[in-house]
Amino acid sequence: MDSAPWGTGRPAGDKIVRRKLSDQVLERMQDLILSGDLGPGAPMPSEHQLMERFGVGRPAVREALQSLHTMGLITISHGERSRVNALSAEAVLRQGDAIARTLLSTGPQNLEHLKEARRLFEIGMVRAGTPRATTGDIAELRALIDLQRGKLGDAEAFVGADIDFHRRIAALAGNPICSAVAEAMLGWLFRFHSDLLLWSGHEEVTLAEHSAIVDAIAAGDTDRAATAMTAHLDRSTALYQHPG
Repeated sequence: MDSAPWGTGRPAGDKIVRRKLSDQVLERMQDLILSGDLGPGAPMPSEHQLMERFGVGRPAVREALQSLHTMGLITISHGERSRVNALSAEAVLRQGDAIARTLLSTGPQNLEHLKEARRLFEIGMVRAGTPRATTGDIAELRALIDLQRGKLGDAEAFVGADIDFHRRIAALAGNPICSAVAEAMLGWLFRFHSDLLLWSGHEEVTLAEHSAIVDAIAAGDTDRAATAMTAHLDRSTALYQHPG
């Protein structure tokens, strides 16, 4: 019977790696949060309590707490006990805002990729949301169009109202993860409206296209709604420009 060699040629994966104490403490604290032992809003144990519980020093505990804060699982407030945050898709995606905006600022191709992703996503969202839209949803969408019309002359407020409209379209599907993704992508795109004069002359067309989308949703016509959204995004995507 063949036997496996035990010399220097064994796979590197067999090696035992010594892990940092702070990483082990982090895992234990994550387990406490994800298991529900520490629920949303609950104060974290004090540093001294954590040191005693896990048998480690203060540096390992502080490093683990800072990692939890960076991950968005807890909020560290000076002079107060750290508290557990409510877990949500929106909170998770928000943690990537700074990195995403840095990535999008590094080259025009990244913004183009985001615009393509947004196009595919929103067309899918209007298809998913149209059959589920209620009378109240339709009324709210029409009210958002009226609100946006009232922002004519204020470019920044007009763009903000435009994002609110698209955010509400994504919410029609009733999927909180989809809503969180829409919130993130639209927020990242808003960063590239630094030259808001690009909107000059396009406001009335945008309002008409929004109305066409809502009319199709109100009629329960999924294909027409998707077509209207496609036409709107194909035209308006050019308004998002890379700074410089």
